[in-house]
Amino acid sequence: MKALQPPAVRLSGKRLSNPFRSVGAKLFGFIFLSIVVLVLAVGLISYSTASAIIQEKVSDSFQTAIVQAGQKLGIRFEQYEQKTLDFLVDNQLTSLMKSLMDPSMDDYDRYEAQRSLQQSINGMAITDSNIKGIHLALVNGTILTSSAMATGDFKREELEWYNRAMESRGQAIWLPMVPGGLFDTSNNINSFGITRLITDVSTGTPLGVLLIELKQQTIENALAGLANEETGSHVAILDGEGRYVFNDAVELVQQASSITYEDGADTGLDQNGEPALIARTTVSPSGWTLVGTYPVDVLVAEAGRILDTTWISSLVAALLAILLSFFLVRMISRPLGVLRKLMKEGEQGNLLVRTQFKNRDEFGELGISFNEMMEKITQLVKQTNESAQKMLENANELLEASRKTALSAKEISVATVEIANGASTLAMEAERGNDLTIHIGQQMKGVVEANLQMGASAQEVRAVSDQGMSYLNELMTKTSQTEEKTRQMVEKVDRLKESTSSIRKILDVLNSVTKQTNILSLNATIEAARAGAAGKGFMVVADEIRQLADQSRQSIDVVAQITESIQSEIDETVHVLQEAYPLFQQQITSVKEVNQIFQDVQGKMVEFIRKLDEVTDSIQQLEQSQQTLSEAISNVSAVSQQSSATSEQVASLSSEQLSISEGLVSLAEGLESVSNNLKETLAKFKV
Repeated sequence: MKALQPPAVRLSGKRLSNPFRSVGAKLFGFIFLSIVVLVLAVGLISYSTASAIIQEKVSDSFQTAIVQAGQKLGIRFEQYEQKTLDFLVDNQLTSLMKSLMDPSMDDYDRYEAQRSLQQSINGMAITDSNIKGIHLALVNGTILTSSAMATGDFKREELEWYNRAMESRGQAIWLPMVPGGLFDTSNNINSFGITRLITDVSTGTPLGVLLIELKQQTIENALAGLANEETGSHVAILDGEGRYVFNDAVELVQQASSITYEDGADTGLDQNGEPALIARTTVSPSGWTLVGTYPVDVLVAEAGRILDTTWISSLVAALLAILLSFFLVRMISRPLGVLRKLMKEGEQGNLLVRTQFKNRDEFGELGISFNEMMEKITQLVKQTNESAQKMLENANELLEASRKTALSAKEISVATVEIANGASTLAMEAERGNDLTIHIGQQMKGVVEANLQMGASAQEVRAVSDQGMSYLNELMTKTSQTEEKTRQMVEKVDRLKESTSSIRKILDVLNSVTKQTNILSLNATIEAARAGAAGKGFMVVADEIRQLADQSRQSIDVVAQITESIQSEIDETVHVLQEAYPLFQQQITSVKEVNQIFQDVQGKMVEFIRKLDEVTDSIQQLEQSQQTLSEAISNVSAVSQQSSATSEQVASLSSEQLSISEGLVSLAEGLESVSNNLKETLAKFKV
C-alpha cells in the first residue's frame, strides 16, 4: 500500500458572523489601546507635572524678587521720609521759617533768612539725582522751591498736597504718581512725592509744609528687570484705593487697577485680563502695594514641547501598535483559522485533511498533534471498514447457504418417497453447513480482533489528549514568566518613587539656598546704604552670596542626574510592559483555543465509542445466530443419519428443517442489514 499523502483540500469552513469578535480583532484592539493609552498617559502626566513644577518654582522666585524689590524701594522711601523728619527737627531751619513769618523783621534780614533757607533746600535737592524738587510752602503764603519754576502764581490753599499735609498733623503723607509732575511741571517729568507738616517743636505752631517731589526713575531703578515686554510680565504699585500709583505702562497711572486675585492665591488675572502669576508685597512706609504679574502661558510654553512630543509619540506608537498587531494577528489568527477550517472538514468526515504548519512554537506542535490524531483515526476507520467488508461477505455467504438449506428442505418435503436417496445428499449438505459454520466462527474471531484493535486506537487517542494536557502545562509556565515580568515592573516603579523623593530633597536645598541668598543680598544692600563709600562689609557678604550660588549650581547638577535616572527607569518600565502584555494575551488565547479543540475531540470520541457499542451488539447477535446455525446443522446431520432407519419421521423432520432454514435465512438477512449499516456509516469518512 502506498504511503498516505495529504491531498489538497478545499477549506469550506464558515466565516465568523461578526469579525470584530474574532481573536485577531480583540488582540489588535487590546494591543492598540494598551500602547496608545500608555503613551498618552505618560505624556500628559509629564506635561501636567512639568507645568506645575515650573509654575511653582517661578512663582516662588517671582514672589521673592517682588519682595526684595519692595524692600529695596521701602529702604529708599524710608530715607526720604527721614529727610522730612530731619527738616522738622533741624532748629536752624525752623528758626529761619519763623523769621520769615515775623512781621517785625526788616527786609534785609528777611531776605537773608529766605536766601539761607533757599540754599538749604537747594543743597538737599542737589545731593540726590532722584529728587525732582524740594518745595516749602509757608503758612504766610511764601513758597520756596529748589526748581527753576516760578512760584508767584501759586496759592497754597489750592495745593492738594498742602491741604493734606495740614490735615495730617505732622504725619508724613506719600502722594501718588502724577503725569507731567506733582508740582514742578516745567520739564514734563512724571513724579510722586512725600509731604509733611513742619511745626515749631516748642510750641507746636504750624510753620509750613515740606514737599519732596521724586522722579519716576526712583521707582523704575528699584523695579528694574521685573517688567519684560517679551515675556509679558508687568509690575505696578497700587495705593490703598486700588489705583495705580506706578505702572510700567505709563498711560495706566492714576487709573483703577484691573489686576484681580484672591487673598492667599498666587494666580489671578493681570492688567490685560490674561491668567498670570500674581506676586505682591507691601512697600513700607508708604503703605502702597507692589504687584508683579507673569503670564501663565509664557511659563508653560516650554512645557508645551512635552505635549507636542506626547502627540507625536502617540501617533508613532499608534502606527507601531498597528504594525505589531497586524504581525501578531497574522502569526496567531491565521494558524487558528486554518486549524478551525481543518477541524470543520474533519467534522464532516474528511479524514484526509492535514496541517502544513512549519512553526516551531505551540502552533507547530499543535499541528503535529492534529496530524497524528487524524492519522490514527484514519487507520482506525480503515480497519473498521475492512472488517465491515469482510462481515458483509460472510453474511452474503451465510445467506446463500441458508437459502440453499431452505431449498433442500423443500425438496425433502416434496420428495418424501426419495428420502433414502436424498439422505446421502442431505448428509453432504449437512457437512457443508458444518464447514460453513466453522468458517463463520473463524470470521467471528477476526471481527473480535478488529474490535480489540479499535479499542486500542481509542486508547491512543486518549494518549494524544494527555499530550495536549502537557501543552497546557507549558502554557502555565508562560503565565509564571508573565508574573515575573510584572514583578520587575513593580520594582522599577519603586525605584522611580525613590528618585522622585531625591528630587524633592534637592529642591528643598535649592529653596533654602535661595532664601539665604535673598537675605544676604538684602543685608548687603542695607550695609551699602548705611556705610556709603566705606562699605567693606559688602565684600564679605558678596563672597557669601557667590558661595551660595556655587551650592545652587551643584544642586542643579544633582537634579539633572536624578532626572536622567528617572527617565531611564520609565523607559525600562515601558519595555517590560510591552514584553509582558502580548505574552500574557497569547497564553490566554492559546489556552482557550486548545480547550475548545479538546472539547471537540471528546465529542467525536463519544460518538465513535457509541458506534463501537453498536458494532459489538451486532457481533453478539451474529454469534448467537452462529450458535443457532451450528445447532441446526447438528440436527440436520442427526436427521440424515436416522432417515434411512426411520422413514416414518421424515415428514416431521422435513418440516422442522424447513422452519430452521427459514430462521437461518432471517438471521442471515439481519446480519447483512447490520453489515450494510456499518458500511454506510463508515462511507462518510474519506481515507
